[in-house]
Amino acid sequence: MTASSIEQLIKTLAKLPGLGPRSARRMVLYLLSQREQVFTPLLTLLQQVNETVTECPICGNMDTDSPCHICQDENRSYAQICVVQDVTDLWALERAGVFKGRYHVLGGLLSALDGIGPEELKVQALLQKIEEHPVEEVILALPSTMEGQTTIFYLMDALPKDKVKITVLSRGVPLGSELDYLDEGTLQMAFTSRS
Repeated sequence: MTASSIEQLIKTLAKLPGLGPRSARRMVLYLLSQREQVFTPLLTLLQQVNETVTECPICGNMDTDSPCHICQDENRSYAQICVVQDVTDLWALERAGVFKGRYHVLGGLLSALDGIGPEELKVQALLQKIEEHPVEEVILALPSTMEGQTTIFYLMDALPKDKVKITVLSRGVPLGSELDYLDEGTLQMAFTSRS
């Protein structure tokens, strides 16, 4: 590696969430000092993940299988669909073990400032799921942010209230928080006390 390629690697790693230039520099130095034990296996795994992981065409999860392992699980009921902002929220709920139904990843939240309207989200796919399967409840597990609340209000208007019960996570999720940053106990409380 030349000095410029090392700097490029540091700049690229610094773009990852939770890492800045200092952390990225330390990480690169560690990887270079541990080439056989860490760097080479990491390269192999990154390449493998890049080639094999796809977005599930049913729920939007990321997995090596298509459809994903959650959608293939016949023990999961279509009676409940949990709507989440992105895959990190889906994974947070799965870690907490509080939901045994199906998921729907919206792919973002409504945001007029960022130019994200209903057309940029997977709202039509959600409505189609409700038409195709006997869904009893749609759980809106979206963040308690301004964009999350706006999206919840939009979905409450768009969803067929005469066909499905619509619930929203309540107690336990603090205002302004993201689901991925909450502990499992808080998620469980919010999920069981939804309204």
